[in-house]
Amino acid sequence: MISRIDLRSESLTEFPSGSALRALLPRADFDVAAALEKVRPICEDVHHRGDAALIEYAEKFDGVRLDRVRVPAEALTEALAGLDPDVRAALEESIRRARTVHRAQRRAPHTTQVVPGGSVTEKWVPVERVGLYAPGGRSVYPSSVIMNAVPAQEAGVASMALASPPQKEHGGLPHPTILAACALLGIDEVYAVGGAQAVAMFAYGTESCASANMVTGPGNIWVAAAKRYFTGRIGIDTEAGPTEIAVLADDTADPVHIASDLISQAEHDPLAAAVLVTDSVALADSVVKELEPQVAATKHVEDRIVPALTGRQSAVVLVDGLEEGLRVVDAYGAEHLEIQTADAPAVADRVKNAGAIFVGPWAPVSLGDYCAGSNHVLPTGGCACHSSGLSVQSFLRGIHIVDYSRDALAEVAHHVVTLAEAEDLPAHGAAVKARFGWKVPGQ
Repeated sequence: MISRIDLRSESLTEFPSGSALRALLPRADFDVAAALEKVRPICEDVHHRGDAALIEYAEKFDGVRLDRVRVPAEALTEALAGLDPDVRAALEESIRRARTVHRAQRRAPHTTQVVPGGSVTEKWVPVERVGLYAPGGRSVYPSSVIMNAVPAQEAGVASMALASPPQKEHGGLPHPTILAACALLGIDEVYAVGGAQAVAMFAYGTESCASANMVTGPGNIWVAAAKRYFTGRIGIDTEAGPTEIAVLADDTADPVHIASDLISQAEHDPLAAAVLVTDSVALADSVVKELEPQVAATKHVEDRIVPALTGRQSAVVLVDGLEEGLRVVDAYGAEHLEIQTADAPAVADRVKNAGAIFVGPWAPVSLGDYCAGSNHVLPTGGCACHSSGLSVQSFLRGIHIVDYSRDALAEVAHHVVTLAEAEDLPAHGAAVKARFGWKVPGQ
């Protein structure tokens, strides 16, 4: 059901490193560049025709004919009123825990006194308006509403709107659980728009929706391509690709736990990646054996789980020991990384590249998806080697405020002039000389 990649010493003359190691590891095909050319005309159509284009694409892609794209306020109220009490309680607890974690990420201004009379202050300013995207394809993700909205709210973003695809079975509105989550979070500006056209709506603005400074939230390849298209015009969180789990485990791990965790990610999408890295052949064999009955006992088997586990993006990777295992998971840079080894906290502390790390047998990825308090909007496709998950900082901009007195500038002026002349930018030096009556060229 799942392939094996043998990186043990008897299979290799030398353990690979860098790009050579990354090339040996499983990864899904996710060609954003190819998708970019297909979303370009959609984005520009939204630019030129606004709401009319959005309504047309809802009919074409989602099979619904809308009168308007903005969700009426009463639909949010009704969705919350009709929400299952247990689901509401779970969402409220998820929101509470997410607020606890993200509130602690707030940054205060900091002033550094460089010299007497000369200081640099860094202040943090939230972006003014954010467009949030909640996917609505194979599954409904109210948890993604929480993970996007809470850090933006805790950062102090003043204006936010959310887009989620219209659902034919719900009268052209987004899924009611999405709407209920919005109501719980106090988001009253919601649009029944999906895909690349939703990103274009936020980037350009339409008759119904004001443009945003930033767009965040996971989506399919068309959403990722639209984010790339608008990079530079708007801020984005990440070009989210198929979800991933990697598990670094030794012979102390429970194969039942590992199999269930691999399946839990595989049920997202046929392109989802499930990777086990271990130095224990016995554990690998036990996990593979355990997969079959667990898969047979769950849902979404043929359309998601089996294609995901049998795809090129999933594998059991055999290594000689923990050191090699750490090198593999750092090269892979998983969205979600579980550490199921002896002394898991110490091992987790050595990991350099991961979107989020889950330590030990009692911290499965599904906890982080919903109620750990951490954020589940994380870098995929190996981007964890240079990018972070969504947080309060994602919605803040650091601005330096430079405050120097005459004496403080005078003390360093000759260095400024020297460096300006070294870079052949004499006007830079002249701007300092003019303040002290020094000879300025042309005078």
